[in-house]
Amino acid sequence: MGSISAVGALLVAIDAGSWQVAVLLAAGLVTALLVAKRWAVGRYSPLALLALAVTAAVWPAAAIAADAPTGIYAFAVVATVIAFEVPRLRWALVAGTAASIAAIVAVRPAVMGDDAVDVLLRHGVVALCIATPGVVLTVLAYAVHEVIGELERAQERDAELAVMRERVRFAGDLHDIQGHTLHVVRLKVALAKRLLEDGHGDPARAGEELDEVHGLVGDTIARTKELAYAQRRLNFSAELENAKNLFEAAGIRVEVERTGEVGARAGEMLGQVLREATTNILRHAEAGHVWITVSEAGLTVANDGVDGGGTAALGGLAVLRDRLAAEGGELTVEQEDGVFRTAAAFPGALAQGRTTDR
Repeated sequence: MGSISAVGALLVAIDAGSWQVAVLLAAGLVTALLVAKRWAVGRYSPLALLALAVTAAVWPAAAIAADAPTGIYAFAVVATVIAFEVPRLRWALVAGTAASIAAIVAVRPAVMGDDAVDVLLRHGVVALCIATPGVVLTVLAYAVHEVIGELERAQERDAELAVMRERVRFAGDLHDIQGHTLHVVRLKVALAKRLLEDGHGDPARAGEELDEVHGLVGDTIARTKELAYAQRRLNFSAELENAKNLFEAAGIRVEVERTGEVGARAGEMLGQVLREATTNILRHAEAGHVWITVSEAGLTVANDGVDGGGTAALGGLAVLRDRLAAEGGELTVEQEDGVFRTAAAFPGALAQGRTTDR
């Protein structure tokens, strides 16, 4: 708009020989600026056709009455806008422009007695040169509109992707909470059932297991509410103790070695890895021994329950691998000499110190 208006004002100032001509040319320029201002790619003012008629009248009127060819500038701006938005009118605009030039070249010598060659040069060649900046600036404005439109569409796509990523993250967190708990509940209910069905059953112990199931369900409900309100925080030490208790309840020998304290930043991520690894061992492995090591480098969970059939699918750990990578961490899964090992490295996230719990 600044360039179009500046060039138009300069042309009016140069070519207007009187205030009447200046008003006439300014009226055409203002009309063109109104169309350009209200224009956006794919949407333009319904009054653009009326503006085309006004500028098409101003141009020959100024040319014939005042020998001012700059009236074509405003017409070129409006005509270019319409050519972009109404493609079917393009050839009509070209034909109309040629007809107007021919009419001016024919009428001006007849009315004013000017030399036909001079009129042809001034109102043909020179007029087309004057129209060129109007066309070029309008084309550039169109390009700017296209870029702005593409940026807006890109922002909309980014917003949609952000929503999708948040939904995936929420689904992963929900799986971490409910999938783990449901598997533990299944394990404890099965244990309670065996205790009640055994000929030498222990109803009291079965009742304790069912009480724990009740507590787990209540805790899961609370965690789900916290997740819904973005308040969920994992406590790594609690997750470590919980994993140890679950393995022992399943009859699996577990050794926990700690050589450092987990920081708050890494604690939640490592807690999720530990929870997922625990669930995988209880669900898929036939482990008799589990080793959990927490060090300055991160967390390692190993078990001897591999079946020799190759590395198991990562499952939920695949999602956690991407999350750790986003935070500068690394998750690796390997199988060697009958031991399946999951390691989460979070450099610099753990503090010094060494405690051993067996």
